[in-house]
Amino acid sequence: MIGRVIEIAEDGRHLAKARGFLTVSADKAEIGRVPIDDVGAVIASAHGITYSNNLLTALAERCIPLVVCGSNHMPAAFLWTADGHHEQAGRMADQAAASKPLRKRLWSQIVRAKILGQGATLEAVGAPHGGFYLLSRKVRSGDPDNVEAQAARRYWPLLFGGEFRRDRREPGVNAMLNYAYTVLRAGAARAVMAAGLHPALGLAHRQRGNAFALADDLMEPFRPVADLLVSDLAKAGFADVDRETKPRLAQVLATDMSGPRGVSPVGVCLQRLALSAARCFAGEARELELPRRTLPLE
Repeated sequence: MIGRVIEIAEDGRHLAKARGFLTVSADKAEIGRVPIDDVGAVIASAHGITYSNNLLTALAERCIPLVVCGSNHMPAAFLWTADGHHEQAGRMADQAAASKPLRKRLWSQIVRAKILGQGATLEAVGAPHGGFYLLSRKVRSGDPDNVEAQAARRYWPLLFGGEFRRDRREPGVNAMLNYAYTVLRAGAARAVMAAGLHPALGLAHRQRGNAFALADDLMEPFRPVADLLVSDLAKAGFADVDRETKPRLAQVLATDMSGPRGVSPVGVCLQRLALSAARCFAGEARELELPRRTLPLE
């Protein structure tokens, strides 16, 4: 099950656990509840939110990330479980011991999949896309030629126009991308934790201050799906993150993609990718289970 993305966007809310439900209250009166087992992630983007310890514990036990966002809709902090998988210790040991050549080889697989996904998104919106397949073929182990950046320089103008610049600090399309990526990152974090891996031990994202480096690595091939959602909203006349766009952007984890096992939602594809990464770290596999292409949105 993918799970629902619950966002708390109104100030002064209190979140608690009551008989298996996540409850939301305002001025000591309950205004909503959701079964905790149906929740995929909780995104806190408002101010003055309070939480019960029982709820935080229940979320952690189920590997459900609580994402605390800043004013730009980017994650500022995550809650993640310290003991969420019966093979966790062994898998983390394998992950920590992964050789540099292995990490570089896995990263090149991710970059290729991302570039192919960008080409599929451009194809879906009717933009030129043929060169992205050729770019994906140029990616070598570890992407030393930074083909990922070469693809990005071509991709953004083709998708959003020649004047567009990707800037996390800007409003409008950039803010919508931030929000969609936040939801995607939460899904990737949950998949990593559920697979018994440590989110801070990444492949290419290995900055000391990044506690979710592996989640950032694994979400890369799925960014083009979020980009397609934002592109469709922009073409429909939506210009920022608001009450209308948030629910649509949160659907990124439920959007279908083509993969080795057929068509599956992004949330399921992330879970399979994280488990395949664990197998690669353990020496049980050589290839990640990556999505094959973005499907046109209906």
